Amino acid sequence: MRRFDRFVALGDSFTEGLHDRLGPDGRHVGWADRVAASLATSGSGLHYANLAVRGRLLAEVVAEQVPVAAALEPDLVSFHAGGNDVLRPGVDLDSLAAPYDAAVASLRATGAEVLLFTVLERAGGTGRLADGLARRIAAFNGRVVRPSAQRHGAILVDLAAVRALHDRRLWHEDRLHLAAEGHRRVGAAVLEALGVEDEAVLDGPAGWWRVPLPAAPRATFAGTVAGEARWVSRHLLPWVGRRLRGVSSGDAVTCKRPELSPPA
Repeated sequence: MRRFDRFVALGDSFTEGLHDRLGPDGRHVGWADRVAASLATSGSGLHYANLAVRGRLLAEVVAEQVPVAAALEPDLVSFHAGGNDVLRPGVDLDSLAAPYDAAVASLRATGAEVLLFTVLERAGGTGRLADGLARRIAAFNGRVVRPSAQRHGAILVDLAAVRALHDRRLWHEDRLHLAAEGHRRVGAAVLEALGVEDEAVLDGPAGWWRVPLPAAPRATFAGTVAGEARWVSRHLLPWVGRRLRGVSSGDAVTCKRPELSPPA
């Protein structure tokens, strides 16, 4: 495995680590923090920054985070962006391709290894809403992410292809963000993509994160209806309300690690 000294993580809530366990600073840990801590165990003296902020659109990640990352002179960069754009009805996927690709090209031009991610297509949902969203995300992955990774020689962490990660038990109740076990699995996927083979660092044997959870008890009709109603009232309607008001969940949030420092 290549040794890395400066790791900078860019993106939105996925990389910020929303809904993982809380760290000592009161912020969510997330897969990127987990990866940085694991890479540091090799004695490399790794320093790590995380510029990701929840709710950020692709254009905002490119404008606000990519130049800062380049100035930090990283040798490893993770870039996950565009998922929030795809959630918006009527999004023009083709309009995302050029800025996404240009960002990847500029990050690769720094000499850094660049990690890209296919966006997870499902959080266990079925029905017309979930199916329609899954189709849009799959199109984004196929028309934007995968071609850009191939074009620029980036390392692709192809999460969308792993069915086990669609299990709702790996997700927070809002169905938009991973729960702690989901972040743990993504962290292992990233480490594996970077060539880590040590089971102690991977937190299990190679590929363990692809293994489905044991079958869940069959949900009752009443429980399903109650769960759907709770999700609509607690999460879907507030999300729609923010869109109508033109506000974002990240408007008052700053990134949790703006400068390179040893992982906590």
